[in-house]
Amino acid sequence: MPSRAAALAGSLPEAAVLAVLRTALQEDAPSGDITSQVLIPAQARATAVLNARVPGVLSGGEVFAAAMKLTDPGAVVELLVTDGEAFAAGTALARVTGNARDVLLAERVALNLVQRMSAIATKTAEFVALVAGTGARITDTRKTTPGLRVLERYAVRCGGGANHRFSLSDAVLAKDNHLAVLTGGDPAKLTAVLRGAKAQLGHTTHFEVEVDTMEQIEPVLAAGVDTIMLDNFSLAELAAGVGLVGGRARVEASGNVNLSTVADIAATGVDVISIGALTHSVTALDLGLDIELDVEPAVDSGAGPAAG
Repeated sequence: MPSRAAALAGSLPEAAVLAVLRTALQEDAPSGDITSQVLIPAQARATAVLNARVPGVLSGGEVFAAAMKLTDPGAVVELLVTDGEAFAAGTALARVTGNARDVLLAERVALNLVQRMSAIATKTAEFVALVAGTGARITDTRKTTPGLRVLERYAVRCGGGANHRFSLSDAVLAKDNHLAVLTGGDPAKLTAVLRGAKAQLGHTTHFEVEVDTMEQIEPVLAAGVDTIMLDNFSLAELAAGVGLVGGRARVEASGNVNLSTVADIAATGVDVISIGALTHSVTALDLGLDIELDVEPAVDSGAGPAAG
């Protein structure tokens, strides 16, 4: 089995990263950083170190580097810890040397993203550790920050988790609202409705159906679905549901999943545990960028923005 670092290599599209960074930098400094322009000499150089204030799992090292190079193409960025690697409090994670104004211009965008991504990776790693040895896979959901899904999904992988469908275009996931509209709440209609839907799909399209009662399981399975999601089932119901499915489909558990419950959920024999909290409610990891000018600031008549 390849290492996590090997599995992650090349899996974060550069074009997507640059699109996020350009949008974020335009938002943060639409007309430049006037504070640095009036305080920092134009030719001043700086060295900045990304330091961990708390332990965690890194995600976003390449994003941090790309942000720095976007503002200063000549910046030298050294990544001291690899994405997916655990670190202790006090660890130096990355070092950048470049134009001081440009380092400061990129600082907040780079920090915001690497802090959020590392928080997601760290939280995911906690869940993954709790289900070790059970065969259950920890996955994310579509409850991501709009515009940042590609980064947040990558962060989940850095923590050892897996990704659910990326978007509504990738797979069929019939949820309770879909089924209520189609069947009027009558489980007897489920099989025919789902078979009709499946007949419209190509053979490679994954078909998953969410159920919220035991009575729905057999009619859904009879339609030949790939995955059945047991939503907000009790532990006893999950175990019974896994037994009822009997390997005829992959079983996913969803709802009421937290660090206190996930091990017991995994022990019921489910194949997948999806957790929206991996991305929708994490708190940014405490990382800091410590910056030092490499030269003493000098009087620079061109330091300020043009008048007018």
